[in-house]
Amino acid sequence: NYPPSVIWAMLTQADKLPLWLAPGTIEQRIGGAAKLNFVDSGILIDSKITACELGCALAYAWGRTGDPFRPVRWRLTQNGFGTDLTLTLGIPDGEDVARSCAGWEAHLEMLEAALEGVPIKFPFETFKATREAYKALISEGAAATQPVT
Repeated sequence: NYPPSVIWAMLTQADKLPLWLAPGTIEQRIGGAAKLNFVDSGILIDSKITACELGCALAYAWGRTGDPFRPVRWRLTQNGFGTDLTLTLGIPDGEDVARSCAGWEAHLEMLEAALEGVPIKFPFETFKATREAYKALISEGAAATQPVT
């Protein structure tokens, strides 16, 4: 139930990013820097903005120069009650899809809490349970696409 401007600020402003994602900077222009420092895990994102429509859409790679390309795309759409936020991930072949999806789901939970004014730490127990649920879904999907002999 938040306007796009509030969500956009959470996605892009250096003072808001640590509340739900990690300390860093997001330059709101194509070619600008996308830098995030996940101090606890040692992960450093050092990327470039690949798409930017102020207040509406943002995209960058989730990694560093030389890493496999992992696009992250955010789209904000105003609805009658607030804003729909769509996150699209690109996950390279051979990477742990369940881990990526569970990690982002945890960060979206953190985003929701931050928007409500009660920021939380990374919900690791939720992440672990969600990762297992995603693994099961992926396994079921893989089994469903196997040819019957």
